Amino acid sequence: MEKISYQGLPNCYRLFNECIELVVTTDIGPRIIRFGFVGQQNEFAEFAHMIGKTGGNEWRDYGGHRLWHAPEARPRSYIPDNEPLTIEQHDDFIRLIQPTETATGIQKEIDLYMSPDEAHVAVVHRLYNHGLWDVELAPWAISVMAPGGKAIIPLPPRGSHPENLLPTSVLTIWPFTDLSDHRWIMGRRYIMLHHDKDASEPQKAGVMVSDGWAAYFNKGHLFVKTFDYMSGALYPDFGCSVESFTNKAFLELETLGPLTLLEP
Repeated sequence: MEKISYQGLPNCYRLFNECIELVVTTDIGPRIIRFGFVGQQNEFAEFAHMIGKTGGNEWRDYGGHRLWHAPEARPRSYIPDNEPLTIEQHDDFIRLIQPTETATGIQKEIDLYMSPDEAHVAVVHRLYNHGLWDVELAPWAISVMAPGGKAIIPLPPRGSHPENLLPTSVLTIWPFTDLSDHRWIMGRRYIMLHHDKDASEPQKAGVMVSDGWAAYFNKGHLFVKTFDYMSGALYPDFGCSVESFTNKAFLELETLGPLTLLEP
């Protein structure tokens, strides 16, 4: 690990092996603001007009990868992460610790384990409740992907009728979702959502993905997120473990954990 300056943020740390690199910062966050092959494109979106700014009461979309808690609501979900945080270096991982959110009593923490020789990073997301009462929430890992690619969301194994009579997944839509939009592909094995910089309206959908993965394909690179799916648990947004949102600037590949009544 080495300390660097990145995109106007002076207190950044680069983790790398011979294959991949990532950059985190202690000036804001917790966020991974860069991830990619060494010396190549950032797989995450980054917004130069935002990323050097710190402090203040306005939530900023710095891009990169961040941790939220679901379900989405204003102002709870949009508490700014503009302040400095703590970084801990351990033998085989680093830990990013955000100050407790004053408005919610929730504290966010991210651990990063980089493979010594492969294009693989394990990310552990934690939420702590430092408030006075129980809070129902779910961990929500949001990767803001670089423009120009497509999200790939797997569907469960297909079957035939009349042998298979019960449903096997859930598709959740939002009031602004338009499944006739050209960015959607509803396939037999996958749902795909393309990013289009010229599109005028946002799109979003969520799916119950029990296979524990979703992906983003962009410029010849396949970015794959894997996660543990807990069968029988209650997930946010009518049961979604994967969601994807896009507007003209970026596409988000989002994974969610089960809803939990988090005690102080």
